[in-house]
Amino acid sequence: MADVIYRAAVERDLDQILTLQRRYLEESLDPAEVAADGFVTVRHDRELLAAMNAAEPHVVAVCGDRVAGYALVMLRSFADRIAILEPMFAQMRAGLVWDGVPLDEYRYFIMGQVCVDKPFRGSGVFAGMFEKMRELYRGRYDFTITEVARRNARSIRAHEKVGFELLHRYRDPSGEEWDLILWDWTPR
Repeated sequence: MADVIYRAAVERDLDQILTLQRRYLEESLDPAEVAADGFVTVRHDRELLAAMNAAEPHVVAVCGDRVAGYALVMLRSFADRIAILEPMFAQMRAGLVWDGVPLDEYRYFIMGQVCVDKPFRGSGVFAGMFEKMRELYRGRYDFTITEVARRNARSIRAHEKVGFELLHRYRDPSGEEWDLILWDWTPR
């Protein structure tokens, strides 16, 4: 396998990100794949993905001219643009604290979704994208937050390995249980 590089996403990457996203949406996979390999939940349109990337670039893993994985960066200003994420943002606005301090007193963004194409899984691409994310954003943000469905065991484990910690667990109106997790970049 050729070398993988990690960088900020540019316009030409967006279509490949959307292709990967469609491929790994839960509705695109059979139940055995969902259970074994994980899935993504949110479907972005190109306009929204581009607007998010213009505000703060996403992170991509690229092998040759192929996007092998992506980690989306979503500023809180996009909270009202993705209906499926409303329960997460409601939890965050409900007074959650980190290290004894209300979330709103921190500088953070939402890691909007992460996906690694199947041929690149298990090769360090997931961790490589998050290392690039921390390198790009640690000076401007204290941490990043995301949520993972509890039944997405592969994703939960991968996020824990990188350093994400549980902030809050909740059940959305449909009954899905979520872990709201945080990767703290502040010096301890």
